[in-house]
Amino acid sequence: MISPKAIEQSLGEMRTLRDCLRWSVSAFGRAGLHYGHGTANAWDEARWLVMGALCLPHDAPDWVLDAHLATPERELVAALLKRRIVERVPVAYLLGEAWFAGLRFRVDQRVLIPRSPVAELIEAGMEPWLGGAEPARILDLCCGSGCIGIAAALRWPGARVDLADLSADALVLARENIALHGVGDSVRAIESDLFAALGDTRYDLILCNPPYVDAADMAALPAEFRHEPRLALAAGKDGLDLARRILGAARRHLGDAGWLVLEVGNSAPALEAAYPGLPFVWPEFERGGIGVALLAAADLPRD
Repeated sequence: MISPKAIEQSLGEMRTLRDCLRWSVSAFGRAGLHYGHGTANAWDEARWLVMGALCLPHDAPDWVLDAHLATPERELVAALLKRRIVERVPVAYLLGEAWFAGLRFRVDQRVLIPRSPVAELIEAGMEPWLGGAEPARILDLCCGSGCIGIAAALRWPGARVDLADLSADALVLARENIALHGVGDSVRAIESDLFAALGDTRYDLILCNPPYVDAADMAALPAEFRHEPRLALAAGKDGLDLARRILGAARRHLGDAGWLVLEVGNSAPALEAAYPGLPFVWPEFERGGIGVALLAAADLPRD
């Protein structure tokens, strides 16, 4: 493990952005960091942290890398690198932001870091499943930061969107993101235990990224993922505690032509085994990601 003092000493000798990035990539490798909160390798992680810390765009031209850093800038980068390496805090929490569907969202340890492959479905307009239809009402269930529902509101600007979450703390941040993206006229945040506070509202599209990590995976989570709220991750022995409740009630909250999008990640085999009669559709994603099930309203169980 690299000591905090060694990090400060090394970065004190750095002069340019390129120096900092090169050192960071090597240090991340030696420290055995885990990724998966928006990046998949040490280089992308280092660039996100260093460029983000200095308020530079991720796609800044390469000549920027040879710019010299002022002492306060080096000290800031060193402080963040210490937390990333020693405390294993994800970069999104260090910077207070993450990107989803090409959009910037505020994040902190009240919410899961946005990374759902559902972004690709929203960007593609949920085709071919919606058949070109524009959903009038959309629900982002277990919304966390609100990234899924807000991205949907911007993709379908004529829709009314509800963001629902059990966590009052998460909803504070979701409302900040509603204001950040200027969608307050069409998006509202509701504190609700799944559908409990939604009355008899019916939606054309329910987008849901609930907790779905099973007990075995929770026990083996890398340190980076333990900074995220357990409430947003853990879902019982097989990872389906929330999925079962959602499948049992979703039909009452969908229009006849509606669709449920339910992310279950690595718990997908358990979901198929538990519901062998349901015709799940499992989209493939160009940017990676697995375990997102689609179900038409007509195929959902009726209570």
